[in-house]
Amino acid sequence: MLWDMDGTLVDTEPHWWAAEIELVEAHGGTWTRADAVGMVGSAMSVCAAALQERGVALGTEEIAHALNSAVGAAVAAGIPWQPGARELVEALHAAGVPQALVTSSFAVLADPFATAVGLFDVVVAGDRVRRPKPDPEPYLTAARQLGVDPARTVAVEDSRSGIASAVASGARVIAVQTAAPVAPPAGVTRTGSLADVDLDVLARVVAGETLDLRRAG
Repeated sequence: MLWDMDGTLVDTEPHWWAAEIELVEAHGGTWTRADAVGMVGSAMSVCAAALQERGVALGTEEIAHALNSAVGAAVAAGIPWQPGARELVEALHAAGVPQALVTSSFAVLADPFATAVGLFDVVVAGDRVRRPKPDPEPYLTAARQLGVDPARTVAVEDSRSGIASAVASGARVIAVQTAAPVAPPAGVTRTGSLADVDLDVLARVVAGETLDLRRAG
């Protein structure tokens, strides 16, 4: 089982948005919620370049440090789990299913989260790969470290770049509609919440079914 972190397992996106807006405004620029939503799932280098275009006079590493520090401080008060996420991770662990955290966030955020949860066998952070999402490298790396065929895994994502990365890796993919609108390609299962996903659903997905679990209305 391969998990994205921000927006998928934990509701950190509002913290990222607030940190981006504060940083841009501190440098005299403007950054809207729509701008922030457009960055969901992007690699830090992509986000940093966009912020620099809006006037942030800092290098990529300085921007990464500022954003990670702000989000880390916000999350420190408690893990903001998405509905159904913790229960599903725990159910998979109880069933003996290996799990990997595959995130564009840097290790400074991913590692403490993984340690606090204590149920992930592998952590692939954004600063530990050469080609981040939407390249398939993060998911291929996670599958290799777990010792499994990507085609026999399920990846759960909430962003366009993350979905593209997971699909390109050969994994079965579940797209969760959370913060940013997603229009996944054919063959991708869709859900509005992880609360609607259970072990039976995952077994059907890994067997090749494509489901639409979104609730009407």
